[in-house]
Amino acid sequence: MAERWSLGSALRGMFAKRTIDDETWTDLEDALIKADFGPDVTEQVVDDLRGKVQRYSTTDPRDLQRMLRETIEEKLSAFDTTLKLSERPAVVLVVGVNGVGKTTTIGKFARFLRTYDRTVLIGAADTFRAAAVDQVATWAERAGAGIVRPQHEGQDPASVAFQTVEKAKHDGTEIVIIDTAGRLQTKGGLMDELGKIKRVVEKQAPISEVLLVLDATTGQNGLAQAEAFIQHAGVTGLVLTKLDGSAKAGFVLAVQERTGIPIKLIGQGEGINDLTGFTPHVFAQNLVG
Repeated sequence: MAERWSLGSALRGMFAKRTIDDETWTDLEDALIKADFGPDVTEQVVDDLRGKVQRYSTTDPRDLQRMLRETIEEKLSAFDTTLKLSERPAVVLVVGVNGVGKTTTIGKFARFLRTYDRTVLIGAADTFRAAAVDQVATWAERAGAGIVRPQHEGQDPASVAFQTVEKAKHDGTEIVIIDTAGRLQTKGGLMDELGKIKRVVEKQAPISEVLLVLDATTGQNGLAQAEAFIQHAGVTGLVLTKLDGSAKAGFVLAVQERTGIPIKLIGQGEGINDLTGFTPHVFAQNLVG
């Protein structure tokens, strides 16, 4: 089986050469496009690097490697990637189209918070899919979090959200995560439903974060599917799932640049501990070397 392409290995080969030449720039551009940086971001990065190489009169590929790492980190650091969870309870709505790993992400996020000894309660407000309720309940148990299920099939999602926050306040739970529907009959209906959940929750507690889950492997297509959430759901942060290897790593930068919304969490595997906070410095270092 052929080894899967990754940006890291492509760059290592490039920076191992003796000098920076025309081929270096062509290879760099091709590698960034292949890693899903997108044409606009690729052009910006390459132009920035050409300027720096000229300014410092260097022909050493190791200098180019360092400059690329710094450029990527600088661009990623233009956004505040900190999770805002200081309210008590801190209420987090998790949104996204079906199939991106939203329910799984909620379980992993709960686990992530539990490792910091935070108490967590999950609201299973995607009541349109019985399977989603069962799935999120299983993840809650694995993560060591509490769960509020619908009291009956097809219960109004906003009322489940309300009951979840009510219980968290009563029990003194620190963080509430609310699962929401990813698809209804109409997009308008889905956004109306999310709006209703937000209004109902905010009668009891402010919403700390609205996290949009995106599947990194679908790249720009996945972002296009999620535009309605960005336009109407008041998204405050992005969660990128399935970011295995660096084949799609450029999407991390491209998605922030295109949406103006910071990435707050990244998932890089299937296990319950594979969701972590997003640190631009670490990401750029791992990507470029």
